[in-house]
Amino acid sequence: MKVLIVADIEDKRLYDFYRKERTEGVELIVACGDLKPDYLDFLITMVNVPTIYVRGNHDDRYIKDPVWGAECIEDRVFKFKGYTFAGLGGSMRYNPDGQNMYSEKEMRWRAAKLAPRIRLAGGLDVLVTHAPAKDHGDLEDLPHRGFDTFNRMMEKYKPAYMFHGHVHANYARNVQAQTTHESGTLICNAYGYQIIELPDR
Repeated sequence: MKVLIVADIEDKRLYDFYRKERTEGVELIVACGDLKPDYLDFLITMVNVPTIYVRGNHDDRYIKDPVWGAECIEDRVFKFKGYTFAGLGGSMRYNPDGQNMYSEKEMRWRAAKLAPRIRLAGGLDVLVTHAPAKDHGDLEDLPHRGFDTFNRMMEKYKPAYMFHGHVHANYARNVQAQTTHESGTLICNAYGYQIIELPDR
């Protein structure tokens, strides 16, 4: 199953210079935050497959006006073609008024509330976030620091994948598109876009 993951920027390869063959075979779009509604609308229209998303730290408008044609999976579990996805958007709190910002304690509480739904679903295959996990693709400054809660979730549930955004490729030299967590989870930074092949189930 091909999954298109996107985050943070309106990638010209998918927007200004869109070609249908670029997304051929994609069966699901996963948006990891900080994308303009018009861009997501365009992708939903052109690729024409189910779309799920979490909110980024700049997506306060999505609270009042969710993206039409897409499903917000904040604090929820979503099942698709044999895979269980769970969403925890937002970033580390660096602005007291930010609606999509959380302290480590707040994110840990969100994960705890999500735990019964993951158990009911029989486990977790894909963790979808905006921010990265601590020490796995994050940066040292507070706005781009990752959550240790996500490390604990990967250790506990051992999902096959974690998709996130928030850390742009031009922020530092060592920003990698894919890394592997100690738990075995493949961590994919969706900045711009990637197409990930999940084994069919």
